[in-house]
Amino acid sequence: MKKTSTRLADGRELIYYDLRDDVVRDAVDRRPLERTVTSSEIRRDPLLGDSVAVASHRQGRTYHPPADQCPLCPTQGERLSEIPDSSYDVVVFENRFPSLAGDSGRCEVVCFTSDHNAAFADLSEEQARLVLEAWTDRTSELSHLPSVEQVFCFENRGAEIGVTLGHPHGQIYAYPFTTPRTALMLRSLAAHKEATGGENLFDAVVEKELTGERVVLEGEHWVAFVPYAAHWPYEVHLYPKRRVPDLLGLDEGARTEFPKVYLELLRRFDRIFGEGEPPTPYIAAWHQAPFGQLEEFEGVSRDDFALHLELFTIRRTSGKLKFLAGSESGMNVFINDVPPERAAERLREVASS
Repeated sequence: MKKTSTRLADGRELIYYDLRDDVVRDAVDRRPLERTVTSSEIRRDPLLGDSVAVASHRQGRTYHPPADQCPLCPTQGERLSEIPDSSYDVVVFENRFPSLAGDSGRCEVVCFTSDHNAAFADLSEEQARLVLEAWTDRTSELSHLPSVEQVFCFENRGAEIGVTLGHPHGQIYAYPFTTPRTALMLRSLAAHKEATGGENLFDAVVEKELTGERVVLEGEHWVAFVPYAAHWPYEVHLYPKRRVPDLLGLDEGARTEFPKVYLELLRRFDRIFGEGEPPTPYIAAWHQAPFGQLEEFEGVSRDDFALHLELFTIRRTSGKLKFLAGSESGMNVFINDVPPERAAERLREVASS
């Protein structure tokens, strides 16, 4: 992998990740952009104890542009975009309309391919490995920023999810706090460790799932399963078999096998609802240990956390979506219409031949 860092016309950082070492990235952003001005603010809810990012400048962000005006495609002639070069493998840049900025963290966009009509599932294993290396590199770099406590790499796919740009891309949020979802996991981890005399909860969950009926696919270094208490109609958790706290901890064996396993998962997701159905909308979310102090989670260290990817769709059946209504949105109590065992069975049925 070759990494080349440059700056866009308004001062934002852009980084090319290339498969070949002889690629030269010296194209200049020719757009007449003014410096980006953001107004991101973190407010803490005193009753729930969680944090909300207030970012009013995002109201003006790009919204469903036509394909020939996509800002994530490479620049072609006088059609200028966020990527100054005429081609790229993988590129990462600071979001022009970030939810988090300055002392409130940082937001980046990850473009998986220059092909506007592709999807992550269409990537070759070599390309998918490059995306993994980009995620890992950004996790490392962002973790050293003084305002950052947790790094979250994710992909929103599909208009049903709320995606406003059709080009295959994901995002990275660098939060200045430990997110509520992670804090819940850390509290459960600490309680289980104390109750069992030191057993790791993540290890116990993975060990139990490995012997059960909810395993979707398994490799030498990774296992994917539908969790016992899945929140979403079709939800898969992907774990490395050797517990590591973050993407930086993956060894070469896990890095090499990941593209094959992950691409197979994504391709199965597109086959869940049968032939002729539109691409399955999904969210793919990496859970990594925070880089901040964990004193409030007594007895737990970063090394106790287990890196894993959560992949789920909001589509519950052909033509129908799972909406977060009263119980989910008002009380955070999910009601799942698809039994996890049946979801796992379906995801095994649609395996590639």
